[in-house]
Amino acid sequence: MRHRTLSGLGMALLLSTAACGGAGSGGATGQTPPTPTPSATATPSPTPTPTPTSVALTQTDARVGACINMGNHLEPPNEGDWGRAISDTDFLDIRAQGFETVRLPARFSNHAATAAPYTIDPVFMDRVEHVVDLARTAGLRVILDLHHYDDPQGNIFTSPAAQTARLAGMWTQIADRFKDKDDMVWFEILNEPHDQITHANLRSVLDPALAEIRKTNPDRPVVWGGEFWSGIGSLDDIPIPDDNRLVVTFHYYDPFGFTHQGAPWITPMQPVGRIFPSGTDLADLQANAQLAQDFMTRTGRPLFLGEFGVYEGVSVDQRATWYKAVHDEFEAVNVDGCVWAYTNTMYFRDPVSNGWIAQLLDAIGL
Repeated sequence: MRHRTLSGLGMALLLSTAACGGAGSGGATGQTPPTPTPSATATPSPTPTPTPTSVALTQTDARVGACINMGNHLEPPNEGDWGRAISDTDFLDIRAQGFETVRLPARFSNHAATAAPYTIDPVFMDRVEHVVDLARTAGLRVILDLHHYDDPQGNIFTSPAAQTARLAGMWTQIADRFKDKDDMVWFEILNEPHDQITHANLRSVLDPALAEIRKTNPDRPVVWGGEFWSGIGSLDDIPIPDDNRLVVTFHYYDPFGFTHQGAPWITPMQPVGRIFPSGTDLADLQANAQLAQDFMTRTGRPLFLGEFGVYEGVSVDQRATWYKAVHDEFEAVNVDGCVWAYTNTMYFRDPVSNGWIAQLLDAIGL
């Protein structure tokens, strides 16, 4: 039997109006997405992808160290919609706390034309590059992630075939813009495929973008996630191209009733008071870490935990208990993870006092 846990924001299939903490404290709203179902039509043949020529990435390469998501900064419709903007000193502060990597979600789709060549607003592109350069100057690896492609201009999750060329067109521009950055800048093609993007059509949607990336960035590490919001269950049968510079990702927010209790963007709102650990929580966590280990053993592919987090309305003590348990369990199988998030939602740095939350840093070994 396939293990099909709707981990993390994959549970949003039933409960949430937005993924990755949604609008976080910003409280953006939306419609509950329909249940994803594989298309009844024949799946198009995947676009052939140039094979990188450099040495294949291993799990050692996927050990990115302490990592934090720049959540609700560049992936709202506009920077500042869901919390404060990124400041030029943020990355020096992040590095000073011991973080080695930042994941940078960016909503390119809200800033791109709808007709070929799908030109990205140069002001937004300049802003993204400025932020990436700030992080690299601070000594941080950057995972540049195309995030929240569900805009008035187009929604790739509900109409993947109609948006595939646009996704590839955006990556043509992003890849060209960043082609001269060092290999500490990674690309992530699409955050949390879900709804009408399933494993049945995942490659037909993502392969054209990967092919565009490889034209200008033949050896750059690229992050690849699976269906159902990249929940850990997606590792069971995720289709992966023959590209030796890919890092597979999954997200983890289990148990959802604990991590998202009281979060205002979840419909219906999860009741507060859920304690971690309780019941089979620890056994479930251990079993999920084993799934990660089994994936690496079976495929030989490097694996990275792209998001894990708890809503800030939960007590700091309980948040710290959960972060430590998840961090330690996956670290034991050599998988590093990226906490959600910095200061705008599920925060590690209090947006009012601007102070870091020491208990949370300690929970992830900092």
